Amino acid sequence: MNSMNKFKKLAGISAFAFAAMTAANSVNADTWRYAHEEYEGDVQDVFAYDFKEYVEENSEHTVQVYRFGELGESDDIMGQTLSGILQFVNQSPGFTGSLIPEAQIFFIPYLLPTNMDTVVEFFRESEAINQMFPKLYSDHGLKLIQMYPEGEMVVTANEPITSPADFNDKKIRVMTNPLLSATYKAFGATPTPLPWGEVYGALQTNMIQGQENPIFWIQSGGLYEVSPNLTFTKHGWFTTALMANLDFYQGLPEEEQKMIMDAGDYAFEKIIKHINGLADEALDKIMKDCKECTVTRLTEEQINAFQARAPQVQEKYIEMTGESGKKLLNQFQEDLKQVQKDK
Repeated sequence: MNSMNKFKKLAGISAFAFAAMTAANSVNADTWRYAHEEYEGDVQDVFAYDFKEYVEENSEHTVQVYRFGELGESDDIMGQTLSGILQFVNQSPGFTGSLIPEAQIFFIPYLLPTNMDTVVEFFRESEAINQMFPKLYSDHGLKLIQMYPEGEMVVTANEPITSPADFNDKKIRVMTNPLLSATYKAFGATPTPLPWGEVYGALQTNMIQGQENPIFWIQSGGLYEVSPNLTFTKHGWFTTALMANLDFYQGLPEEEQKMIMDAGDYAFEKIIKHINGLADEALDKIMKDCKECTVTRLTEEQINAFQARAPQVQEKYIEMTGESGKKLLNQFQEDLKQVQKDK
């Protein structure tokens, strides 16, 4: 597979798709447009099609799904949602964090555990997720429909990573997110913000020496071909969120608003089943396809060396978000304690 081909298509598709979408807008008012950040068959795509299925079975509306690159990069699709061109956008807080600084909380390393059952229960039960976040999003013109986990974050690099010292002199690609940059700085790397479409080429040309993503994305994007050493650092989960343009949502009849929220719940339950075992499957595919790939799973002692650097990122988060972020972080930690106590 030549993964560069995916990225080369980007520029050509965007203008065409945008024109087609605008034309569709005037022709069919019952078509709702929904864009996400991933490829066909990836987690956000599966979630989108589950959402679409529910909406179409329970209303007169149809949902048109746009995948990564069809309407541009993450910043483009958020702009199109805020301006009302799109009704729905699925975007990681990694990008939404520039609009809503508090959303960067997911990038405080070692805040979320990497045990899947605990993570799923946290997303179901958390007051921070289910009550505080919707208010923050609505303050920025967005209706938060569903937040959900995609998978444990895995670091890939040009050599195995076992300690913060291994990050020295390495440029690690991060999403355009100040707190994620602070995390990799704390880990000892040089954080390098890049849009997703440039990551493969930057790794291939050694402009950067590593990146982080869930394993299924490393597999589907072919990143292991140009960054073959995988390290499970256990520092966090990739989280994403489905949002709607708030004006659009508030303009709907109450029963349609409820139907949209139910569609989000339906897609959440389906995606939780889908991601169970997905990481192992993706890793198997990588190892079958890549003879030079290595997998490093950090020991408890090695994890402690990284974890010791997390408090400085937490401080940075509070510095960036003030009282609002402090309250959210306190609630986040309370919710996690409650979930872990229930285990």
